[in-house]
Amino acid sequence: MNKKPDTHFDQFSSLDIRVGTIVEAGIFKEARHPAYLLKIDFGPLGVLKSSAQITALYEPESLLGKQIIAVVNFPPKQIANIMSECLVLGALNNGEVSLLKPDLQVANGTSIA
Repeated sequence: MNKKPDTHFDQFSSLDIRVGTIVEAGIFKEARHPAYLLKIDFGPLGVLKSSAQITALYEPESLLGKQIIAVVNFPPKQIANIMSECLVLGALNNGEVSLLKPDLQVANGTSIA
């Protein structure tokens, strides 16, 4: 696996990466690839929607109440019939996405430093 080209810290620091709690999760039937439609509570930022291709490792019921890490300042993106408002982050695990999460419970909306 090759490393991506070097970048500047200001590019990284422009990302607004936050902790949120999944409050709704369901099968996103209209998506091109198997995905869930998530509603995530980011505290002071409110509840944001995201489409997440995480169906191989997770069931919708197991996601409820789970804290995750997401980028919240990308422009909304139309995915099928919804606007995805944040990008949930994960690590590739044998080609499948394993969600990134805080080690301990933290307040929704907490910034990732």
